[in-house]
Amino acid sequence: MSDRLTFHEYADIFPMLSLEELDTLAADIAANGLLEPITLYEGKVLDGRNRYVACLNVAVDPRFTQYTGDDPLGFVVSKNLHRRQLTSSQRAVVALEVERHIGANLEAVRREKISQYRQTGETTQIVESSQPAAEQAARMVGTNRQYVSDAKKIAAQAPELIPQIASGAMTIPEAKREIRRAEALDRLESIEAQEAKAIQGVYDVIVVDPPWPMEKIERDVRPNQSEFDYPTMSEAELEALDIPYADDCHVWLWTTHKFLPMAMRLLDAWGLKYVCTFVWHKPGGFQPYGLPQYNCEMALYARRGSPSFLDTKAFPVCFEAPRGAHSEKPGAFYDTIRRVTGGRRLDMFSRRLIDGFDAWGNEASDGI
Repeated sequence: MSDRLTFHEYADIFPMLSLEELDTLAADIAANGLLEPITLYEGKVLDGRNRYVACLNVAVDPRFTQYTGDDPLGFVVSKNLHRRQLTSSQRAVVALEVERHIGANLEAVRREKISQYRQTGETTQIVESSQPAAEQAARMVGTNRQYVSDAKKIAAQAPELIPQIASGAMTIPEAKREIRRAEALDRLESIEAQEAKAIQGVYDVIVVDPPWPMEKIERDVRPNQSEFDYPTMSEAELEALDIPYADDCHVWLWTTHKFLPMAMRLLDAWGLKYVCTFVWHKPGGFQPYGLPQYNCEMALYARRGSPSFLDTKAFPVCFEAPRGAHSEKPGAFYDTIRRVTGGRRLDMFSRRLIDGFDAWGNEASDGI
């Protein structure tokens, strides 16, 4: 054929095969010929787009047959559903297109009847299905109406996600989470929200690394180094801290084994709800005589209100990272917090400047 055929709009309801799948089909047709003819309707390819393109790619003359039924839409849906292993999410997106075509067909019939009445004055009843278009589409595609409703909302809120769902790269639940994440990020990081919280002096995310009331063990080799080189605070002083949290706030409180009970008491004193404990597995650590090696530190995660994480993929409570300077917390921890949270962030008692965090402390200098 000299002129390449176009595809019928019904055929385009379903996504094309991937390039790899199309190459496999073309190789099969080159070896075995076209086993099933391509169906045409109204001069366009109604069924067999992939076979048609594959034939052209390997210079095999395609064979055609004409569709003569009275339900070309149902024909296309039935053919493709039998061939393809579509996920529930993909079926829901297909149902959206099927619903649109059902609605368009009903509207076309309605307009035709109105035109007929204007020309002849005769009234004819328009017979419509008792099922709404959405329900008809869900039944035809073999999915439930709720999934179709979810897909419709996604198409309205984030139409750019629909092609990803159609291709199988994203599911409807994943798309809904992405929309919620984008909405949450907008609420947290809009100019209005940032300015309001800056005026109030509050934060959405706070990391606290307190100067615990500890003393160095005196050693014979350094008898004059029994105190730490930076100020420490008593439990009462730590309890009296004014933690500048927003109504919905993530809080991480760093602690060592020795001060774990005190850390729990501090969370209560600050009016926070404990959720879980993050554990930093360090390479090596202090080992008291007769006891195990303390090769980890903890960051107690607590909340005020109902903050949400923007992302929970690759977000374990245990992680490994190299040691830094004395009391310095790992950059990998802050990388994770930046990824899973939004809004204003504060690093209290910071040892260095952290990108994406305001610093509160007398040791903050070079950043990461």
